[in-house]
Amino acid sequence: MSEAIAGRDRDLGNFIPGPLLSEYRARFESHFALDRQDGILTIRMHRQGQAARWSRGLLNAWNLLLREVGADRDNEVVIITGTGDSWLAGVEAASFAEPLNQWDGDLVAEQYNDGVKLLERMVFDVDVPTIAAINGPGPRLELPLLCDMTLCTEDTVFGDGNFSAGSIPGDGMFLALCELVGPKRASYLVYTGQGIPAKEAERLGIVNEVLAREELLPRAHELASRIMARPRTARRLTHGIASRPWQRRLVTDLRNSYAHQLLGMTT
Repeated sequence: MSEAIAGRDRDLGNFIPGPLLSEYRARFESHFALDRQDGILTIRMHRQGQAARWSRGLLNAWNLLLREVGADRDNEVVIITGTGDSWLAGVEAASFAEPLNQWDGDLVAEQYNDGVKLLERMVFDVDVPTIAAINGPGPRLELPLLCDMTLCTEDTVFGDGNFSAGSIPGDGMFLALCELVGPKRASYLVYTGQGIPAKEAERLGIVNEVLAREELLPRAHELASRIMARPRTARRLTHGIASRPWQRRLVTDLRNSYAHQLLGMTT
């Protein structure tokens, strides 16, 4: 937080303080390891210290965490990454074992809210530069693709497996691919189940850099430090411009496509 903002809050006395990292770090510790150095917040997904698995609980945690991260004015750059050799080590099958058509209506509404807020909070609520460090293969790569810059390891593969699994590609990856490579190529990837290897993804502009795993986080922090060397207002307003295409895409497509996916899951 800048000295000017801190002084305003202290002197006028009627401004509501933002979230404290010490508080929400503890609240979300079962899903994320949070570390902040010199204004750079690193969010690392994990599951008992190992690679996380996608679950309804993790989806909900991302929704709520990004709300706190965006409201904490001490966060100046955000890096997101995973643990170990995988962005996610698959899906927690037990979390989705019960068919959606057996869920209580309130649970379906909560799932819809978490599903759309996962991406909306990243592009509407987090008002600082964002860097994704994809530390290996795994599902649900749409969130790191929405970051201002995206780095990945050499074994990362980009695609959308929903249709191949009998589901509807409405949870965000198809949307991200449409924005980055165009609807024709994105549709082909969905229908065929093919993936785009890391180096090809770099050539197509899906990611910015492909790195060895041990180089990934150091490079993300190097880029974050370069960003921090610029004025605070310049950082935040540049992010506002960089995130604008994603805001348009999400407003146009996300809620409709996610509703389609949930509708398909009821059959």
